[in-house]
Amino acid sequence: MPANTSETTKGVLFGLSAYTMWGCFPLFFALFQDVPAYEVLIHRVIWSSVFLAVVICVLRRWLPVKAAFANPRKLWRVLGCAILIATNWGIYIYAVESRHVLQASLGYFLTPLVNVGLGMLVLRERMERLQGVAVGLAGVGILIQLVLLGSLPWITLVLAMTFGTYGLLRKQVELDGLSGLFVETLLLLPVGLLALGWLDHLGQSHFAEGLRPTTLLIASGVVTALPLLAFAGAARRLRLATVGFLMYINPSLQFLIALFVFNEPLSQIQLLSFIVIWAALLLYSWSSWTSRRTATA
Repeated sequence: MPANTSETTKGVLFGLSAYTMWGCFPLFFALFQDVPAYEVLIHRVIWSSVFLAVVICVLRRWLPVKAAFANPRKLWRVLGCAILIATNWGIYIYAVESRHVLQASLGYFLTPLVNVGLGMLVLRERMERLQGVAVGLAGVGILIQLVLLGSLPWITLVLAMTFGTYGLLRKQVELDGLSGLFVETLLLLPVGLLALGWLDHLGQSHFAEGLRPTTLLIASGVVTALPLLAFAGAARRLRLATVGFLMYINPSLQFLIALFVFNEPLSQIQLLSFIVIWAALLLYSWSSWTSRRTATA
């Protein structure tokens, strides 16, 4: 087997692993039955920092981390990324605990279209006509829920906007995925430790209350880092188009878990909203694929 074919196969396996793990996150975070979302978030930050520090030691990747802290002015963007990803994590954990995984999956289906819109508005990137139609269709999908259901799917919107904006800021940070996430969690670590101390002072901490909650809270850091490591392996070996295609595995799995594991109700109006946004994604994917073919022709 040629070397490049072997590397591509490895990349696909890494990508499948990363997006499958992310897609199965609802099953993990549903295990925190009596632990509030904010406390899970605190431990996710703390134990992610610890686990990532171990990984960086093993891989000897301290150089980019030291370089990041050597230039404090550039840390403001990283801090922005940290706040956005922490918000995203917290809302996602809340969505799972409150059984709104359908809304969460819709948010991650929307994220590529939010990225396109932000790229046009903030970076002045040129938008293909079909991509513009796709973004408009996504807006119609949200309006369907707002007008016909009379409620704004705020979990969907917050997840899509925070992750989309995180991606926008992340493009402007000169750090790879692993080093970047480690620096982000390090910036959040003091707040996490203070919050944990405050919870303990109030007697509201679930940490060390028993083997199960303690193990799960520590494992949240490992669970956060593992798909990122797999994704890094995929990104190094695959074309961006392939990685983008695999990305839909994550919200698709969340959608199926919400329906068939958590038995979340899906009304006809919600289904219509999903169908409109899926159509928008098909248009977006088709436009991206045809524009790449034209560019390489």
